[in-house]
Amino acid sequence: MTEQPTPCSPNAGDGAAAPGDHAAPEGRSTPETPGRPSLRELPGLPDLTGQVALVTGAGGTVGRGIALRFAAAGAAVVAHFRTRAEAARALVEDIAERGGSALALHADLAVEAECHRLVAEAGGWRGRLTALVNNAGVQPTQELATMSLADWRAVADTNVHSVFACTQAAAVVMREGGGGSVTHIASIEADRPAPRHAHYSASKAAVVMHARSAALEYAAYGIRVNSVSPGLIGRPGIEEDWPEGVRRWEAAAPAGRLGRPEDVGDACVFLASPMASWITGHDLVVDGGVSARPTW
Repeated sequence: MTEQPTPCSPNAGDGAAAPGDHAAPEGRSTPETPGRPSLRELPGLPDLTGQVALVTGAGGTVGRGIALRFAAAGAAVVAHFRTRAEAARALVEDIAERGGSALALHADLAVEAECHRLVAEAGGWRGRLTALVNNAGVQPTQELATMSLADWRAVADTNVHSVFACTQAAAVVMREGGGGSVTHIASIEADRPAPRHAHYSASKAAVVMHARSAALEYAAYGIRVNSVSPGLIGRPGIEEDWPEGVRRWEAAAPAGRLGRPEDVGDACVFLASPMASWITGHDLVVDGGVSARPTW
């Protein structure tokens, strides 16, 4: 098959450094735009009124979908971005115009101090932080034989080390506030590797195990930690960029379609809700049933 940059990446593209990107637009609560449905009119979501959720990588397609679903459930949303300032600004304005509340914050999550600053600012916005979704990540493709240690570390810094640092910082805030929920966005590639994705697949396997380990240690403080492993999530232009891969996915998926950003968002909202109060250390696979297919 022809390799593409992000065939199974729900979150690539908004995690590492970006020189010259300093904007930090702030959201505002305003009356919803006439003729547009308010976010709370979307059916079927748990009520997260009073929660404050930080979504990293919210400038990307899946990050936006996650943030919108949290806002639709009633949570105030902090939308982190690295390079996609305009996308984050548009997301914040969309949430505000539809009756929600959001704030966009910039941070380079490859830097530990930036992870801690981001969490501190998110927690200080409304005086609390009840949910963190570690969605930011990268997914370059490269043959393992030609990969340098620097190439490997570039993926690990964003996909693994930022998850560790953000979770550690958020746990301090959540512990002081009586508990909370952390969700890592992993991938089905955590245990189903693809060619030229060795660093990505290994990073996502580490993310899944970090969630389990953190769940074990933070449960006593009322903090639940889980992961969500998406399959192939649709994005604008993917059919043109990777038509053969999309056809194979649709044929393999029992559900018969690509995933949607809101599919991942719904899983995250559920895990942050009281409905999941006894769920921790779990990896929730959101892949339309592809993982159920036999490989022999």
